[in-house]
Amino acid sequence: MDIRTLLAIFHSESDAPRLLDFALPFASRHQSHLIGLHAEALPVVLATPMEGPFLAVTNDMEHEAAERHARLRDMVEERARVEGVSLEWRGFDSISGDSAVSGIDSARSADLVVVLQNDPKGIAAADLETLLFHSGRPVLFVPHAYTRNGATFQKVVIAWNGSKESARAAFDALPLLKEAGSVEILTIDAPDGGGSGGKDGTAIATALARHGLDVTIMARQSGKMAEADILNAAIMESGADLLVMGAFGRSRLAEFVFGGMTRSVLQSMTVPTLMSR
Repeated sequence: MDIRTLLAIFHSESDAPRLLDFALPFASRHQSHLIGLHAEALPVVLATPMEGPFLAVTNDMEHEAAERHARLRDMVEERARVEGVSLEWRGFDSISGDSAVSGIDSARSADLVVVLQNDPKGIAAADLETLLFHSGRPVLFVPHAYTRNGATFQKVVIAWNGSKESARAAFDALPLLKEAGSVEILTIDAPDGGGSGGKDGTAIATALARHGLDVTIMARQSGKMAEADILNAAIMESGADLLVMGAFGRSRLAEFVFGGMTRSVLQSMTVPTLMSR
């Protein structure tokens, strides 16, 4: 799969430079057409029993939202022009003003979605899980404090448990795996031997190696550690600069077993993380 259409979802004007610093060099490397997307909240009409709607307040809010749209669009278009990246802009107004939710339909016709992690110290947060679970496309999350912009990936860790979600993620990530060349398959508490239903990572390692990748397996036992902590430790130990994993959640059982790990990674990621559902 080539990444010919890349959707970049912008939370706000203040966060836009961070995402642009990652998305524009990425689009350039992969010769991608970049779609920039942002949503603003529709103004809420205020009313009192005596005087009716405060139309002046509503008009002011609409004007401010339009100005934010325009400033962000101009910033993205100018950066793309300077860096020679093909771009189109999509602006939306919605009740929530959540760009991640507003981007779901656009995501379904993109090869890959890239979005900035929510600010761990911020109050407002985009609904990244809804984007991930309902877009049907792989999402590449960029840590909020990421600084290695423009650098190609060198080593990838794939979190593997033999599930359809982890399989989807591994093959969705193939263009990035080929860019890096070096891949580690991380298993946690996997049974030993070929009768493990693929959970031990040998079958996926062999399949990826046929694509010319240097693939190794890193088997870990959880003991008393949380899976998200094991992931972070494995990334640090291996020196990986990209994590690939399946996303779990939404049903009560799946959320109990796996969903907490997905959410923990979204909150505490240290490297760009590609997730597929």
